[in-house]
Amino acid sequence: MKLLIANRGEIACRVIRTARRMGIPTVAVFSEADARAPHVRLADEAVPIGPAPAAQSYLSIERILDAVRATGADAVHPGYGFLSENPRFAAALAAEGVLFLGPPASAIEAMGDKIESKRLAARAGVSTIPGHDGAVDDAEAAVAIARAVGFPVMLKASAGGGGKGMRVAFAEAEAREGFEAARREAEASFGDGRILVERFIERPRHVEVQVLADRHGTVLHLFERECSLQRRNQKVVEEAPSPLLDEGTRAAMGAQACALARAVGYESAGTVEFVAAPDRSFYFLEMNTRLQVEHPVTEMVSGLDLVEWMIRVGQGERLPWRQEDLRPHGHAVEGRVYAEDPYRRFLPSTGRLTRYRPPPEGAQGDAVVRVDGGVEEGGEVSRFYDPMVAKLVAWAPTRAGAMDALAAALDAFEIEGIGHNLPFLQAVCAHPRFRAGDLSTAFIAEEWPEGFSGVTPPEPELRRLAAAAAAMWRVAEIRRARVSGRMDHHERRVGSDWSVTLGEASYPLTLAADLQGADVAFADGAALRVEGDWLPGRRLARLRVGGRPLVLKVEERATGFRLRAGGADLVAHVRTPRAAQLAALMPRKAPPDTSRLLLCPMPGLLTRLLVAEGDAVEEGQPLATVEAMKMENTLRAERRGRVARLRARAGETLSVDQVILELA
Repeated sequence: MKLLIANRGEIACRVIRTARRMGIPTVAVFSEADARAPHVRLADEAVPIGPAPAAQSYLSIERILDAVRATGADAVHPGYGFLSENPRFAAALAAEGVLFLGPPASAIEAMGDKIESKRLAARAGVSTIPGHDGAVDDAEAAVAIARAVGFPVMLKASAGGGGKGMRVAFAEAEAREGFEAARREAEASFGDGRILVERFIERPRHVEVQVLADRHGTVLHLFERECSLQRRNQKVVEEAPSPLLDEGTRAAMGAQACALARAVGYESAGTVEFVAAPDRSFYFLEMNTRLQVEHPVTEMVSGLDLVEWMIRVGQGERLPWRQEDLRPHGHAVEGRVYAEDPYRRFLPSTGRLTRYRPPPEGAQGDAVVRVDGGVEEGGEVSRFYDPMVAKLVAWAPTRAGAMDALAAALDAFEIEGIGHNLPFLQAVCAHPRFRAGDLSTAFIAEEWPEGFSGVTPPEPELRRLAAAAAAMWRVAEIRRARVSGRMDHHERRVGSDWSVTLGEASYPLTLAADLQGADVAFADGAALRVEGDWLPGRRLARLRVGGRPLVLKVEERATGFRLRAGGADLVAHVRTPRAAQLAALMPRKAPPDTSRLLLCPMPGLLTRLLVAEGDAVEEGQPLATVEAMKMENTLRAERRGRVARLRARAGETLSVDQVILELA
């Protein structure tokens, strides 16, 4: 077998790793934007397939088929996204005599249409959500159906997946606006603008079941995944097993998932998604006829390599287990590391990775850490594709242990050059509701309704950071004091009394150092021991403070450090007592007023301008839409005013903070 991977990035690298372990030669395909991407270098062969836009490369069936013919590949793994759920692609490969490592085209087609799949699921005895049985033609029809079904409603694309083309409406105005936005997004992503309307389950949880089927009639489920932590219908954190389900619900949900797979003649790996209520009632959502992004958590608790079994099943092998042979072991949790700026409402961020250092993989005590990535230091995150940088997975015997392991790995993950969501993932991991398993798909919106603005550590943690900063500053001062060639009256002396400022908190303290570390005494009598081997220039500090580990991302500043840990991003100013007194008297500079300007918050394509010069606008009114990384973002007015000048045109590619228009 020679295996071509019709995909890019993380999933292409993931498939190549398994294929290499199985002794299967691989072929990578790449667009012009991905010519130097890691998956190209990892594969045994690589074939260019066209320009950067996905429609002209990764979504082009003919270009993929040309690559298959040119390399003599006799099997194709589609990964996820792109052509993975395109029945025409599966049929075209079959016509060429090439093995498609996925389900039959008929199963893809049956499950790819959310309207038809819902009807089929009902016939197979699977619980379905109340709603309109068919596509909706226009916004007014969507409003009428919403009235009949009852608000809130979900408006979602009939085709595709990945959270695109989906909106929740709680009122008629939201239904109208959501219908149009969902249709535009669906047409752009899938070429199919059909929208369906169904009742939205309040406080829902997103629970999905992994199925695996062979061509001999065996259909098994590999338990469930909890995927409730979502933002804009995009999953952020997943875990297995779900903290919601009991054994009875797990068995019932798994049985329904297998029944649906049998009903469509399914083969290969697939996922049946359910929406679950707090009382553990559940309803069919959709079936993804491909490998899921979050499959690693299932692999970690099952011990099975899903890519390997997709290859084996595709070659005609039988699944060697019975359902009763399979049981989950331990707990796994995955955080999706995205190229997005959490401090700017998670808008996409592109650019070059000036620093990319994932945490070490493998055993960490009784836990295991896994990193599935598709980028490297020096590489570029492009606006043409989705914003995923890597998937960070942690396993442990218990859920609490897995959460702790993931939190520690996030602290040690270094990314510079782009905006990224590591601070937000750290905040999620530490959140009491998440730790307790009190989840819903509205979790992020409920806990951060005004957007994410960082984490303010509790006072005991601020003290630990202050002690660490003072100890590291002393080490840096010793290094600076050893610089030769100084004039005598400029000789630097390393003192023991310091004042550390972290935001609004200030800590006068005294250091007593020895060869192993330093004892930090605070003015109120409290004391902390700091130990570690940090040296100036190191960007990651692994310390023990107060007897507990502390991992810090460190950036040296003129009067201290920028410290990042546990979702917090703070500047620690370390000064002499006199310098601290003087610094407290300095005036603070107010930020500039940009409320009269509409700024582009991320690199992207200005798809629409909704106003003209001279138009009056109201606060919150949509003014423009910008598309980046396959997502449409609506920009709204921050205040009332009149459009004085347009500074950009529809179709123009914009940079971060570029002015789109001015208000008078």
